[in-house]
Amino acid sequence: MAVLETILAENDRTADRNRSDFVEAGVTTVNLMSSPGAEKTTLLKKTITTLRDHLRLGILEGDIATDLDAHEMEGLGAPVSLVNTSAGFGGECHLDATMVRSGLGRLPLQELDLRIIENIGNLVYPAEFDIGQHACAMVYAVTEGEEKLLKYPVMFRACDVVAINKIDLLPHLDFDLGLFLANVRAVNPKARLIEVSAGTGDGMDEWCGWLRETRSGNRDSPGSARPPG
Repeated sequence: MAVLETILAENDRTADRNRSDFVEAGVTTVNLMSSPGAEKTTLLKKTITTLRDHLRLGILEGDIATDLDAHEMEGLGAPVSLVNTSAGFGGECHLDATMVRSGLGRLPLQELDLRIIENIGNLVYPAEFDIGQHACAMVYAVTEGEEKLLKYPVMFRACDVVAINKIDLLPHLDFDLGLFLANVRAVNPKARLIEVSAGTGDGMDEWCGWLRETRSGNRDSPGSARPPG
């Protein structure tokens, strides 16, 4: 337990350094999380093409071993910095503050308004580490069922917004959307809920609107959002 507390304390110190750098550069940072297969990358690609004429957007892409997701976003209108946790970080299934810091030099922070960190696909660990973000968001696919958040509530509790993805598949699934929304509100009554389809583009206006609101709210005095301890 003492070892874990030491690790988390050191992580928090680095996260504070990250946050200070973001504040100095005037860039708002969002930690985007999900389980594998929720289509974070597809949502990010649509986000870039929607916002590139309105905000200067940068992406820090977290992955264990490949550059596949980073490669998909190249050329869309936002600089992309890749952090592989297999390269010197033990292949962790989450990003921590030190990993994020290692990728800062490859993004022009002074030239950005908004930076989105695509965390590694995992429903637990990414939510436990402060990485210096101003806000946390997660993507949850309706194909994952209504009960996952009751089994794995940590990420839902940490989020400012939940993007409920793949809603175009609802007619083909045995998924009770009303029950899921009630479950989210029970776990995190303050979270904003946005229904989207990264595949069809439904709900993208509201999702991108939240990102723009988050940027606007943090422009003058960025906050210091942390995962709940």
